[in-house]
Amino acid sequence: MQQTRNFMRHRIESSFSRQGFLTLLGARLLSVAPGEVSLAVTLRPEFSQQHGAGHAGISFTLGDVAAGYAALTLMEPGVEVMTSEMKIHLLRPAVGEELVAKGFVLKAGRRLIVTRADVFARRGPDEVLIATLLGTMVPVAPELS
Repeated sequence: MQQTRNFMRHRIESSFSRQGFLTLLGARLLSVAPGEVSLAVTLRPEFSQQHGAGHAGISFTLGDVAAGYAALTLMEPGVEVMTSEMKIHLLRPAVGEELVAKGFVLKAGRRLIVTRADVFARRGPDEVLIATLLGTMVPVAPELS
C-alpha cells in the first residue's frame, strides 16, 4: 500500500513539475491521496482583477488542476487525463493571502471521471470557500495529452 502511495505521489509531483503555467503562478502541491489532491498559490498583486480580489482565472486554474490530478491518482500507469469540461461557481471574492484548491473524484468510470474542486481563500488560519468547480476528465494515452 505504501509503495502504491509513493508511486502515486511521485507521478503527480513529476507531472506537476512539468507544468510551466503552474511554475509561473508559483503553485505548490500540498497533498496527494487516492482521489484527492490539494494545491495552493500565494495571491500576488499581479493576480488581481480591477477590484483588488484574486482573478477568477487563478481560481479556475487551481480548481481544474486539483481536480485533474485527483483523477490521475486513480489511473493506471501509462494513462493520463485531460479536462473534457469544467464549470465554476464563483461564490465570493478571492480575498486573502493565498488560494487553496482541494480536488476530489466523485465517480471514476472507464471513460469519464467526474470531479469536484473547492477553492478557498486563506488568511492566516481562516479559510473561506470562494468557488466550487464540477467537471469531467477523460483518460488519454500520454502521446495524446
